[in-house]
Amino acid sequence: MELEILLVIVIVGIAGTAFGYFLRWIVSLGKRGSMELEIKKMILAAKEDAQKITEAAEKKSRETLDDLKKEEKEKEQEYKRKEERLMKKEELLDKRQSDIDQEVENIKQKIEEIKSLKEKALNETTRIESELERVSALDKETAKEELFKIMERQMEEDLVVRMRKLENEGFEKLDKKAKEILAASIQRLASSTASESMTTALSIPSDDIKGKIIGKEGRNIKAFERAAGVEIIVDDTPGSIVISSFDPVRRQIARVALENLILDGRIQPAKIEEMVEKSRVEINKIIKEKGEQAAYECRVFNLDPRIISILGRLYFRTSYGQNVLQHSIEMAHIAGILAEELSADVAIARAGALLHDIGKAVDHEIQGTHVEIGRRILQKFGADEKIVQAMQSHHEEYPYETIESIIVQTADAISGGRPGARRDSAENYLKRLQDLEAIANSFPGVEKSYALQAGREIRVFVTPEQISDLDARKIAREIATRIESELKYPGEIKVNVIRENRVIEYAR
Repeated sequence: MELEILLVIVIVGIAGTAFGYFLRWIVSLGKRGSMELEIKKMILAAKEDAQKITEAAEKKSRETLDDLKKEEKEKEQEYKRKEERLMKKEELLDKRQSDIDQEVENIKQKIEEIKSLKEKALNETTRIESELERVSALDKETAKEELFKIMERQMEEDLVVRMRKLENEGFEKLDKKAKEILAASIQRLASSTASESMTTALSIPSDDIKGKIIGKEGRNIKAFERAAGVEIIVDDTPGSIVISSFDPVRRQIARVALENLILDGRIQPAKIEEMVEKSRVEINKIIKEKGEQAAYECRVFNLDPRIISILGRLYFRTSYGQNVLQHSIEMAHIAGILAEELSADVAIARAGALLHDIGKAVDHEIQGTHVEIGRRILQKFGADEKIVQAMQSHHEEYPYETIESIIVQTADAISGGRPGARRDSAENYLKRLQDLEAIANSFPGVEKSYALQAGREIRVFVTPEQISDLDARKIAREIATRIESELKYPGEIKVNVIRENRVIEYAR
């Protein structure tokens, strides 16, 4: 029984499976029919789109072809117009070439005519010259020389008069122009002519400080003098002590150190050395700053820093009461003005004037004149050779090699030679000039004398009939000797004895 049931179940399963496959086959046939219908619709739609695209493309191609034909037609017309213009130009060029050929032929004919006329003129000139030589019995060169001699004799006096007039007028114009330039350079400078001087006297708050400065058995003052390299003079003068040294920088270092010691109150050897070293650093800093300020003010650039430092030392150096650095700055301004007026190198003139006295910063340490020392400093530290040439002639130790060297010497004379620029009272200044002239006039044969250059030069004019050239040299030496023995003066005085002959005639 169970077997029958199992068999029925199997048969039912197989029948169900077969029936399922049959249903699936029926469904697939239905779907297949709908897909074919959908595909046919898509093919029809694609054919319609293709037809539309083909018609649009044909339309666009026809329009493009029409445009190309139109453009081709326009280009053909343009080429025809250009061809017509070229043909016209070619015809015009042919016509011009024909005209040029005709002109060339005419020029050739004229050249031949000119040659013929020139030949005739030359023959005629030769004939006339031959006739003149025959009549005058002189050849051509001899006649020319005679004619020149006659003209020279006739014009000689007029030429001499004219040359003298031009020479006098030229000297007058040059002298007037030189005075105008010098006056303008002095008037345009707005700096003071008298500069401050560095003092060596130091004020102290009380006389009790003197004892501290001296110290027990003088050990403080000895330590200070040894450290600073100066001499301290403590006398009975109330409220001050004196610092003495030939070196202005050392003197300034000592002054600053002593002021700081007095303010500190602790005056003993170790503190003295510390303060002196501190003051030395401070003064060196001031020196550098002063050098840089001077170079910047005078617009002198590209100098070696060592030259700047040496230049700054001049701030503590005076010459006849005139601060040397301020004098150099003033000279640089004057030299710049003169160089502009004379179309010289302004930068070289300024630099030469600013550095002209740089040798004075170390002339107490190095042997030689301050000019020679200055030259060596500038050459050692790579200064421009033109600057060296400009500064080396301001005392006429070297010849003037450039116009800038003359400008520097002139600026030095302007800055230092004016009354009041250096420490000299007006009475002493006038008395020195009077004494100079009195000494020169006391010699026999002296016609007159003039003291010039703020008393640094005396010009003596002698009578040529009484004094020979040898006597003039002797008088110059004797005047210089008397000035050295009888007068007191700063620097040196140039004695210039002048002996000249004049021949005067009168036409009556």
